Amino acid sequence: MSSEKFESLEEDLNTIINSFKSCEQSLQQSSGEERKSLLRKVERKLEEANVIVQELESEAKFAPVNYRAQMLGRIRHYKNDIDHFSRSLKRGGGAGSSGMDNSGFDREERLETSNRGKLLQGHQSLQRATESIARSHQIAAETDQIGVEIIDELGQQRETLLRTRDRLVETDSSLKKSNQILKGMARRVMTNKLILAVIVLIELAILAGVTYWKFFS
Repeated sequence: MSSEKFESLEEDLNTIINSFKSCEQSLQQSSGEERKSLLRKVERKLEEANVIVQELESEAKFAPVNYRAQMLGRIRHYKNDIDHFSRSLKRGGGAGSSGMDNSGFDREERLETSNRGKLLQGHQSLQRATESIARSHQIAAETDQIGVEIIDELGQQRETLLRTRDRLVETDSSLKKSNQILKGMARRVMTNKLILAVIVLIELAILAGVTYWKFFS
């Protein structure tokens, strides 16, 4: 079984259920105050059994899926045993209660029963609060895990952005160097053009001088 607490509760519940048979036999053989005392004892055991069943159900809710179905099946079996004994107790209690008052219990017993009912309600409220806290802890743990994953992802994105920035800086530096090279090439082209123009002008002047010398000398 997946839960040590579940196994411990199950042992306690089996002990109570096994004691029901002896209690049932004792009730059949008793009467008067002895019977009333046994009835109070049996009712306390029934309430204790119901409380343990609720705790078992709470344990089963948080159990792994591969164990949960088996645990819930065993809980249903325990519930059937408790319900069967409870019905048997009611039938037996009605038949042998002629020595009691109309309700089968005196005022003190009814008060004790009421107090046990309030105690059971308080235990149920506490159990629901415990389950709510457990769910809150689970949600907080899941939220914490999501936060860690988001932080990791943001860290990776930051590293990517830093690498991209470094590449942009390198690209900008390369573009500046290329721009300087292009400007240098443009200056050399202009210089070559000027030199070529001067050479053409000199050649034209020489040609004009030679022509003038031949025809007018």
